[in-house]
Amino acid sequence: MHFENASIPHEYYNYINKKILFIFSLVLTLTLLFIISLSFGSIEIDLFEVIKTLLTFGEDKRVELILLNIRLPQALTAVVAGSGIATSGAVMQSVLRNPLASPFTLGISHASAFGAALAVILSGTVFVNSEIFNLSNPLLTISASFFFSIVTSTIIIFIAKNKGASPQVMVLTGIALGSLFGAGTMLIQYFADDVQLAAMIFWTFGDTARTNWNELQILSVLTIVSQFFFIVNSRYYNAMIMGDETAKGLGVKVETVRLTGMAIASLLTSVTISFVGIISFVGLVAPHIVRRLIGDDHRFLIPAVMLAGGLILLCADIVARLIFLPHVLPVSIFTAFLGAPVFIYLIIKGSRQ
Repeated sequence: MHFENASIPHEYYNYINKKILFIFSLVLTLTLLFIISLSFGSIEIDLFEVIKTLLTFGEDKRVELILLNIRLPQALTAVVAGSGIATSGAVMQSVLRNPLASPFTLGISHASAFGAALAVILSGTVFVNSEIFNLSNPLLTISASFFFSIVTSTIIIFIAKNKGASPQVMVLTGIALGSLFGAGTMLIQYFADDVQLAAMIFWTFGDTARTNWNELQILSVLTIVSQFFFIVNSRYYNAMIMGDETAKGLGVKVETVRLTGMAIASLLTSVTISFVGIISFVGLVAPHIVRRLIGDDHRFLIPAVMLAGGLILLCADIVARLIFLPHVLPVSIFTAFLGAPVFIYLIIKGSRQ
Protein backbone atom coordinates (compact mmCIF):
# COMPACT_ATOMS: atom_id res chain seq x y z
CA MET A 1 0.00 0.00 0.00
CA HIS A 2 2.82 2.35 0.86
CA PHE A 3 4.44 1.59 -2.50
CA GLU A 4 1.26 2.47 -4.40
CA ASN A 5 0.94 5.82 -2.66
CA ALA A 6 4.59 6.62 -3.32
CA SER A 7 4.12 5.94 -7.03
CA ILE A 8 1.35 8.53 -7.39
CA PRO A 9 3.61 11.63 -7.61
CA HIS A 10 5.79 9.92 -10.20
CA GLU A 11 2.75 9.06 -12.32
CA TYR A 12 1.44 12.60 -11.94
CA TYR A 13 4.75 14.05 -13.12
CA ASN A 14 4.65 11.76 -16.14
CA TYR A 15 1.09 12.94 -16.80
CA ILE A 16 2.19 16.58 -16.69
CA ASN A 17 5.40 16.03 -18.66
CA LYS A 18 3.52 14.41 -21.55
CA LYS A 19 1.31 17.48 -21.88
CA ILE A 20 4.28 19.84 -21.68
CA LEU A 21 6.12 17.79 -24.29
CA PHE A 22 3.08 17.98 -26.58
CA ILE A 23 2.92 21.76 -26.22
CA PHE A 24 6.64 22.07 -26.86
CA SER A 25 6.31 19.95 -30.01
CA LEU A 26 3.55 22.27 -31.23
CA VAL A 27 5.78 25.30 -30.62
CA LEU A 28 8.62 23.70 -32.58
CA THR A 29 6.36 22.58 -35.44
CA LEU A 30 4.68 25.97 -35.72
CA THR A 31 8.01 27.81 -35.71
CA LEU A 32 9.49 25.62 -38.45
CA LEU A 33 6.35 25.75 -40.58
CA PHE A 34 6.15 29.53 -40.17
CA ILE A 35 9.68 30.02 -41.51
CA ILE A 36 9.10 27.54 -44.34
CA SER A 37 5.81 29.21 -45.30
CA LEU A 38 7.65 32.46 -46.06
CA SER A 39 9.48 30.80 -48.95
CA PHE A 40 6.30 29.61 -50.70
CA GLY A 41 4.24 31.66 -53.11
CA SER A 42 3.98 32.73 -56.74
CA ILE A 43 7.69 33.62 -56.47
CA GLU A 44 9.65 30.94 -54.63
CA ILE A 45 12.37 32.23 -52.32
CA ASP A 46 15.23 30.09 -51.05
CA LEU A 47 14.84 29.18 -47.39
CA PHE A 48 18.36 30.39 -46.57
CA GLU A 49 17.53 33.74 -48.19
CA VAL A 50 14.38 33.98 -46.08
CA ILE A 51 16.30 33.43 -42.84
CA LYS A 52 19.05 35.82 -43.92
CA THR A 53 16.53 38.55 -44.76
CA LEU A 54 14.65 38.14 -41.48
CA LEU A 55 17.82 38.29 -39.40
CA THR A 56 19.96 40.81 -41.23
CA PHE A 57 17.70 42.40 -43.85
CA GLY A 58 19.45 40.95 -46.88
CA GLU A 59 20.79 42.92 -49.80
CA ASP A 60 18.10 41.81 -52.27
CA LYS A 61 15.48 44.55 -51.99
CA ARG A 62 12.97 42.59 -54.05
CA VAL A 63 13.06 39.67 -51.61
CA GLU A 64 12.91 42.06 -48.66
CA LEU A 65 9.85 43.78 -50.14
CA ILE A 66 8.02 40.49 -50.74
CA LEU A 67 8.79 39.11 -47.30
CA LEU A 68 8.24 42.17 -45.12
CA ASN A 69 5.26 43.67 -46.96
CA ILE A 70 3.37 40.60 -48.18
CA ARG A 71 4.29 37.19 -46.81
CA LEU A 72 5.35 38.02 -43.25
CA PRO A 73 2.16 39.91 -42.31
CA GLN A 74 0.06 37.26 -44.08
CA ALA A 75 1.72 34.38 -42.22
CA LEU A 76 1.54 36.24 -38.89
CA THR A 77 -2.14 36.98 -39.49
CA ALA A 78 -2.79 33.29 -40.15
CA VAL A 79 -1.11 32.32 -36.87
CA VAL A 80 -2.74 35.05 -34.77
CA ALA A 81 -6.23 34.70 -36.29
CA GLY A 82 -6.18 30.90 -36.12
CA SER A 83 -4.93 31.01 -32.56
CA GLY A 84 -7.58 33.51 -31.46
CA ILE A 85 -10.53 31.76 -33.12
CA ALA A 86 -9.46 28.34 -31.82
CA THR A 87 -9.03 29.64 -28.27
CA SER A 88 -12.43 31.34 -28.40
CA GLY A 89 -13.99 28.09 -29.58
CA ALA A 90 -12.36 26.10 -26.77
CA VAL A 91 -13.58 28.55 -24.11
CA MET A 92 -17.09 28.65 -25.55
CA GLN A 93 -17.26 24.85 -25.53
CA SER A 94 -16.04 24.76 -21.94
CA VAL A 95 -18.23 27.43 -20.35
CA LEU A 96 -21.31 26.24 -22.24
CA ARG A 97 -20.45 22.54 -21.79
CA ASN A 98 -21.46 22.01 -25.41
CA PRO A 99 -19.07 20.36 -27.92
CA LEU A 100 -20.77 22.14 -30.84
CA ALA A 101 -20.25 25.65 -29.46
CA SER A 102 -18.06 27.87 -31.61
CA PRO A 103 -18.14 31.36 -33.14
CA PHE A 104 -19.68 29.85 -36.28
CA THR A 105 -22.43 27.81 -34.61
CA LEU A 106 -23.35 30.62 -32.16
CA GLY A 107 -24.19 32.99 -35.01
CA ILE A 108 -21.34 35.46 -34.54
CA SER A 109 -19.91 34.72 -37.99
CA HIS A 110 -23.36 35.13 -39.61
CA ALA A 111 -23.78 38.49 -37.90
CA SER A 112 -20.40 39.63 -39.21
CA ALA A 113 -21.35 38.58 -42.74
CA PHE A 114 -24.63 40.50 -42.45
CA GLY A 115 -22.80 43.63 -41.30
CA ALA A 116 -20.35 43.42 -44.19
CA ALA A 117 -23.14 42.86 -46.72
CA LEU A 118 -25.12 45.80 -45.32
CA ALA A 119 -22.06 48.05 -45.54
CA VAL A 120 -21.46 47.05 -49.16
CA ILE A 121 -25.01 47.74 -50.32
CA LEU A 122 -25.27 51.04 -48.39
CA SER A 123 -22.00 52.27 -49.87
CA GLY A 124 -23.42 51.73 -53.35
CA THR A 125 -26.87 53.23 -52.76
CA VAL A 126 -27.28 55.64 -49.84
CA PHE A 127 -23.68 56.95 -49.75
CA VAL A 128 -22.89 56.88 -53.48
CA ASN A 129 -20.89 60.13 -53.57
CA SER A 130 -19.24 59.81 -50.16
CA GLU A 131 -15.50 59.24 -49.90
CA ILE A 132 -15.82 57.65 -46.46
CA PHE A 133 -18.69 55.31 -47.32
CA ASN A 134 -17.12 53.98 -50.48
CA LEU A 135 -17.19 50.39 -51.68
CA SER A 136 -13.39 50.36 -51.87
CA ASN A 137 -13.02 51.65 -48.30
CA PRO A 138 -12.41 48.61 -46.03
CA LEU A 139 -12.97 50.63 -42.84
CA LEU A 140 -16.73 50.72 -43.40
CA THR A 141 -16.95 46.97 -43.92
CA ILE A 142 -14.75 46.21 -40.91
CA SER A 143 -16.73 48.58 -38.66
CA ALA A 144 -20.12 47.21 -39.72
CA SER A 145 -18.94 43.62 -39.37
CA PHE A 146 -17.57 44.28 -35.89
CA PHE A 147 -20.69 46.18 -34.80
CA PHE A 148 -23.15 43.43 -35.69
CA SER A 149 -21.01 40.64 -34.26
CA ILE A 150 -20.76 42.55 -30.97
CA VAL A 151 -24.53 43.16 -31.03
CA THR A 152 -25.09 39.43 -31.45
CA SER A 153 -22.75 38.58 -28.60
CA THR A 154 -24.41 41.19 -26.39
CA ILE A 155 -27.88 39.80 -27.11
CA ILE A 156 -26.75 36.25 -26.31
CA ILE A 157 -25.14 37.34 -23.04
CA PHE A 158 -28.08 39.59 -22.06
CA ILE A 159 -30.69 36.87 -22.61
CA ALA A 160 -28.56 34.29 -20.86
CA LYS A 161 -28.01 36.61 -17.89
CA ASN A 162 -31.74 37.09 -17.45
CA LYS A 163 -32.25 33.32 -17.69
CA GLY A 164 -29.54 32.38 -15.22
CA ALA A 165 -26.70 32.05 -17.76
CA SER A 166 -27.96 28.65 -18.90
CA PRO A 167 -25.70 27.02 -21.52
CA GLN A 168 -28.75 25.74 -23.40
CA VAL A 169 -30.21 29.25 -23.60
CA MET A 170 -26.95 30.64 -24.99
CA VAL A 171 -26.63 27.97 -27.68
CA LEU A 172 -30.27 28.17 -28.77
CA THR A 173 -30.15 31.98 -28.84
CA GLY A 174 -27.00 31.86 -30.97
CA ILE A 175 -28.58 29.42 -33.43
CA ALA A 176 -31.71 31.59 -33.72
CA LEU A 177 -29.68 34.77 -34.28
CA GLY A 178 -27.46 32.99 -36.81
CA SER A 179 -30.54 31.98 -38.81
CA LEU A 180 -31.92 35.52 -38.58
CA PHE A 181 -28.73 37.18 -39.82
CA GLY A 182 -28.29 34.49 -42.49
CA ALA A 183 -31.74 35.31 -43.84
CA GLY A 184 -30.93 39.02 -43.71
CA THR A 185 -27.73 38.47 -45.70
CA MET A 186 -29.60 36.52 -48.38
CA LEU A 187 -32.19 39.30 -48.62
CA ILE A 188 -29.47 41.93 -49.11
CA GLN A 189 -27.74 39.78 -51.73
CA TYR A 190 -31.01 39.42 -53.63
CA PHE A 191 -31.26 43.19 -54.15
CA ALA A 192 -27.54 43.76 -54.79
CA ASP A 193 -26.10 44.40 -58.24
CA ASP A 194 -23.30 42.32 -59.72
CA VAL A 195 -20.46 44.43 -58.30
CA GLN A 196 -21.97 44.57 -54.83
CA LEU A 197 -22.76 40.86 -54.84
CA ALA A 198 -19.17 40.04 -55.81
CA ALA A 199 -17.88 42.25 -52.98
CA MET A 200 -20.17 40.53 -50.45
CA ILE A 201 -19.16 37.05 -51.52
CA PHE A 202 -15.47 37.99 -51.56
CA TRP A 203 -15.71 39.26 -47.97
CA THR A 204 -17.31 36.03 -46.74
CA PHE A 205 -14.20 34.20 -47.95
CA GLY A 206 -11.79 34.57 -45.05
CA ASP A 207 -8.45 35.80 -46.32
CA THR A 208 -5.30 36.31 -44.25
CA ALA A 209 -3.82 38.63 -46.89
CA ARG A 210 -6.27 41.44 -46.06
CA THR A 211 -4.60 42.84 -42.96
CA ASN A 212 -1.86 45.44 -42.85
CA TRP A 213 0.70 45.89 -40.09
CA ASN A 214 -1.49 48.29 -38.08
CA GLU A 215 -4.49 45.93 -38.10
CA LEU A 216 -2.21 43.02 -37.26
CA GLN A 217 -0.90 44.89 -34.22
CA ILE A 218 -4.43 45.53 -32.95
CA LEU A 219 -5.42 41.91 -33.51
CA SER A 220 -2.24 40.57 -31.88
CA VAL A 221 -2.56 42.71 -28.74
CA LEU A 222 -6.21 41.76 -28.24
CA THR A 223 -5.48 38.08 -28.87
CA ILE A 224 -2.59 37.96 -26.38
CA VAL A 225 -4.55 39.82 -23.66
CA SER A 226 -7.61 37.60 -24.15
CA GLN A 227 -5.60 34.39 -24.10
CA PHE A 228 -3.78 35.49 -20.95
CA PHE A 229 -7.19 36.05 -19.33
CA PHE A 230 -8.32 32.55 -20.38
CA ILE A 231 -5.17 30.93 -19.01
CA VAL A 232 -5.52 32.74 -15.67
CA ASN A 233 -9.12 31.47 -15.39
CA SER A 234 -8.33 27.94 -16.59
CA ARG A 235 -8.90 26.43 -13.13
CA TYR A 236 -12.47 27.74 -13.16
CA TYR A 237 -13.10 26.12 -16.54
CA ASN A 238 -11.78 22.83 -15.13
CA ALA A 239 -14.29 23.04 -12.29
CA MET A 240 -17.18 23.86 -14.62
CA ILE A 241 -16.58 20.71 -16.67
CA MET A 242 -17.90 18.69 -13.72
CA GLY A 243 -21.19 20.61 -13.72
CA ASP A 244 -22.51 23.87 -12.33
CA GLU A 245 -23.43 22.49 -8.91
CA THR A 246 -20.03 20.90 -8.39
CA ALA A 247 -18.28 24.09 -9.52
CA LYS A 248 -20.39 26.18 -7.13
CA GLY A 249 -19.50 23.78 -4.34
CA LEU A 250 -15.83 24.49 -5.09
CA GLY A 251 -16.42 28.23 -4.76
CA VAL A 252 -16.66 29.13 -8.45
CA LYS A 253 -19.04 31.94 -9.39
CA VAL A 254 -20.40 30.01 -12.34
CA GLU A 255 -22.63 32.68 -13.90
CA THR A 256 -19.92 35.33 -13.68
CA VAL A 257 -17.24 33.05 -15.14
CA ARG A 258 -19.57 31.93 -17.93
CA LEU A 259 -20.70 35.40 -18.91
CA THR A 260 -17.19 36.88 -18.69
CA GLY A 261 -15.67 34.03 -20.69
CA MET A 262 -18.33 34.35 -23.39
CA ALA A 263 -17.92 38.13 -23.53
CA ILE A 264 -14.12 38.01 -23.97
CA ALA A 265 -14.31 35.11 -26.46
CA SER A 266 -17.00 36.92 -28.46
CA LEU A 267 -14.99 40.16 -28.52
CA LEU A 268 -11.89 38.33 -29.73
CA THR A 269 -13.88 36.50 -32.40
CA SER A 270 -15.63 39.67 -33.55
CA VAL A 271 -12.41 41.61 -34.05
CA THR A 272 -10.74 38.69 -35.82
CA ILE A 273 -13.63 38.13 -38.22
CA SER A 274 -13.98 41.83 -38.96
CA PHE A 275 -10.34 41.95 -40.07
CA VAL A 276 -9.93 38.65 -41.97
CA GLY A 277 -13.48 37.56 -42.81
CA ILE A 278 -15.21 34.33 -41.87
CA ILE A 279 -12.87 31.46 -40.95
CA SER A 280 -15.03 28.38 -40.47
CA PHE A 281 -14.39 25.21 -38.46
CA VAL A 282 -11.05 26.22 -36.89
CA GLY A 283 -12.79 27.24 -33.66
CA LEU A 284 -14.77 24.01 -33.72
CA VAL A 285 -12.23 21.39 -34.78
CA ALA A 286 -8.97 22.54 -33.13
CA PRO A 287 -10.26 22.20 -29.53
CA HIS A 288 -11.64 18.72 -30.26
CA ILE A 289 -8.38 17.50 -31.75
CA VAL A 290 -6.35 18.79 -28.81
CA ARG A 291 -8.80 17.40 -26.25
CA ARG A 292 -8.49 13.92 -27.72
CA LEU A 293 -4.70 14.14 -27.54
CA ILE A 294 -4.09 15.66 -24.09
CA GLY A 295 -7.45 15.72 -22.29
CA ASP A 296 -9.61 18.45 -20.73
CA ASP A 297 -7.18 20.05 -18.28
CA HIS A 298 -7.45 23.69 -19.33
CA ARG A 299 -4.08 24.58 -17.84
CA PHE A 300 -2.61 22.74 -20.83
CA LEU A 301 -5.61 22.63 -23.17
CA ILE A 302 -5.77 26.40 -23.76
CA PRO A 303 -2.05 26.87 -24.61
CA ALA A 304 -2.17 23.79 -26.86
CA VAL A 305 -5.30 25.01 -28.64
CA MET A 306 -3.68 28.41 -29.16
CA LEU A 307 -0.81 26.76 -30.99
CA ALA A 308 -2.94 24.18 -32.82
CA GLY A 309 -5.31 26.85 -34.16
CA GLY A 310 -2.43 28.90 -35.53
CA LEU A 311 -0.87 25.77 -37.02
CA ILE A 312 -4.09 24.69 -38.75
CA LEU A 313 -4.77 28.08 -40.30
CA LEU A 314 -1.12 28.48 -41.35
CA CYS A 315 -1.24 25.08 -43.10
CA ALA A 316 -4.44 26.10 -44.87
CA ASP A 317 -2.82 29.40 -45.89
CA ILE A 318 0.16 27.57 -47.41
CA VAL A 319 -2.13 25.25 -49.39
CA ALA A 320 -4.17 28.25 -50.57
CA ARG A 321 -1.01 29.84 -51.95
CA LEU A 322 0.32 26.76 -53.71
CA ILE A 323 -2.56 24.69 -55.04
CA PHE A 324 -3.43 26.93 -58.02
CA LEU A 325 -0.25 28.91 -58.62
CA PRO A 326 0.08 31.76 -59.51
CA HIS A 327 -3.45 32.35 -58.16
CA VAL A 328 -3.96 32.59 -54.40
CA LEU A 329 -7.27 31.28 -53.08
CA PRO A 330 -9.08 32.42 -49.90
CA VAL A 331 -7.92 30.39 -46.93
CA SER A 332 -11.45 29.75 -45.61
CA ILE A 333 -12.13 27.39 -48.52
CA PHE A 334 -9.51 25.00 -47.23
CA THR A 335 -10.46 25.29 -43.57
CA ALA A 336 -13.97 24.22 -44.57
CA PHE A 337 -12.68 21.32 -46.69
CA LEU A 338 -10.37 20.26 -43.87
CA GLY A 339 -12.70 20.95 -40.96
CA ALA A 340 -15.88 19.25 -42.11
CA PRO A 341 -14.41 15.74 -42.69
CA VAL A 342 -12.29 15.92 -39.54
CA PHE A 343 -15.25 16.95 -37.42
CA ILE A 344 -17.45 14.20 -38.90
CA TYR A 345 -14.68 11.70 -38.11
CA LEU A 346 -14.47 12.96 -34.52
CA ILE A 347 -18.25 12.62 -34.13
CA ILE A 348 -18.27 9.06 -35.49
CA LYS A 349 -15.30 8.03 -33.40
CA GLY A 350 -16.78 9.58 -30.27
CA SER A 351 -20.15 7.85 -30.79
CA ARG A 352 -18.45 4.48 -31.20
CA GLN A 353 -16.54 4.95 -27.96
